[in-house]
Amino acid sequence: MNWIEINGGGTRYVHEGDGPLPLVLIHEMGGSLESWAPLLPLVGEGRTVLRYDMRGFGDASKLRGSGAMDVLVADLIALLDALSMREPVDLCGMAVGGAVALHAAARHPGRVRRIALMGPALGIASERRETVRARADMLEEGGMAAIADGELDLTYPAALRDEARFPAYRARWLGNDPSSYAATYRMLAGLQSEPALGAVRCPALLLAGARDPLRPPELIAAAAAAIPGARFAVVPSGHVMAHQSPAPVARELHAFWRAA
Repeated sequence: MNWIEINGGGTRYVHEGDGPLPLVLIHEMGGSLESWAPLLPLVGEGRTVLRYDMRGFGDASKLRGSGAMDVLVADLIALLDALSMREPVDLCGMAVGGAVALHAAARHPGRVRRIALMGPALGIASERRETVRARADMLEEGGMAAIADGELDLTYPAALRDEARFPAYRARWLGNDPSSYAATYRMLAGLQSEPALGAVRCPALLLAGARDPLRPPELIAAAAAAIPGARFAVVPSGHVMAHQSPAPVARELHAFWRAA
């Protein structure tokens, strides 16, 4: 585990392995680099893998305001530069991490070889934006516990709560900074990802969770259709699929990497 100062903030990261085709894992809203622990043994062998705490979460610097996507993409590129990872990398992002991977690929095509997006959080439908902003306000007033049960019911369905993994995930999630979580909600309420989808030219895989009410398969299928040549698949999972259903996710990733 290492610490680094990048782009005016600090974060924690793990950079391991010495194989070709480096892989960067970008976790979900409310997660941390530990979110990848169940999936890592299934995809990391023979590769150089970078995991880090996205700004606002884990042990990274916190977020404020509503224009965070620019900062999150800049953080990623600054981290790659600081670690001398200048050749194109594979990006694999989950939920908000998927949005970061998408926007990075659109803005910095020379730095990205392929993208795999798991239930990417690409924005909020117009009819739900005020509800999301109100939820952000409630978070700042009442803290993470104020939304815990409802939020985790959506992101981590009861049927997928492994007794060995979910309690630790919930405890770590409760430790999030409410203002950072609220800032991410506000970012999503204003995020427009359609131009980024159309700008991607690298091979792309979009995965949808069959039990994901936040980003259901039909929504992810529509996003995949907007990326030229993108691959789309549904896995038996919820929103935090790398943590909930690592084996089927790994199968889809390996099939994509072989084909691409």
